[in-house]
Amino acid sequence: MTTSLNTQFGIKGHLGFIEDASGLVVAKIDNDQGSASLCLQGAHLMTWQPRNQKTPVVWLSKDAKLAAGKSIRGGAPVCWPWFGAHPVESAFPGHGYARTVPWRVVESGIEPCGATRLSLRLVASDKTREQWPHECNVDLTVIVGETLRMELTTENTGDNDFVIGEALHTYFQIGDIGTVSVSGLEGCEYWDKVGGSSLKRQQGAIGFSGETDRVYINTAAECVIHDEMLKRRIHVAKSGSLSTVVWTPWVEKANKMGDLGQPDGWREMLCVESANALDNQVKVAAGTRHTLIVEYRAVSL
Repeated sequence: MTTSLNTQFGIKGHLGFIEDASGLVVAKIDNDQGSASLCLQGAHLMTWQPRNQKTPVVWLSKDAKLAAGKSIRGGAPVCWPWFGAHPVESAFPGHGYARTVPWRVVESGIEPCGATRLSLRLVASDKTREQWPHECNVDLTVIVGETLRMELTTENTGDNDFVIGEALHTYFQIGDIGTVSVSGLEGCEYWDKVGGSSLKRQQGAIGFSGETDRVYINTAAECVIHDEMLKRRIHVAKSGSLSTVVWTPWVEKANKMGDLGQPDGWREMLCVESANALDNQVKVAAGTRHTLIVEYRAVSL
């Protein structure tokens, strides 16, 4: 499989495909501006590090495992076509099935700026149709360079409208969760998912001293992760997204999860997710498409 992928889509000095020990195929991107890796299962971007940063920007757990049909801890999982638990079917996977099923490569290339582009399409099957009986195409394009751009497009190819929830559930590498803050969401309403679900309003920048699981609604604002320990800012700019999710599990939940890099791997990651969730689910009319776009950049202090 990798031979045909490398023949058709590989780009010397930019992009190649390898088979992991698990048997899953991974795209390796390495150019003059940065490097990244992406597992074709789930179209799951696992790592990204621009050349101007000594530390990766996208975090992957040191205990992350690649396995058929299983999600990968870290990177930027694609949550689709629902966010969180399915509203009716409790047996359906949380955050949808897109992150654990095959995607196929449909295009690759080099941007005028020298960044590497890779596009994939979700592969529908009888099993996925049982969970999502709607005709559609779902594509993810990643552009890897000094910045990382991700475009998630849902095209309704059927005759009936449908509603989706979605997110790019990105884990960021940080120095320590106790010393970072997130700005850009001041004054926004959010659903606080810790200890129930209540609607609150953000006062000032977001700091962290315990488990945090918040869905900020009705906001297209750019967010910034301020990291004094790593002496950088990570900018998260988006369009086609009106929700931002901010999540850290903290110690008790991290210990229960078991794959965050024991004992304290959870302290070195923070999720800031560009989404359309809860109040901001998206109606995709028949014959139309919706695209969620996010671009990440790291600025050294």
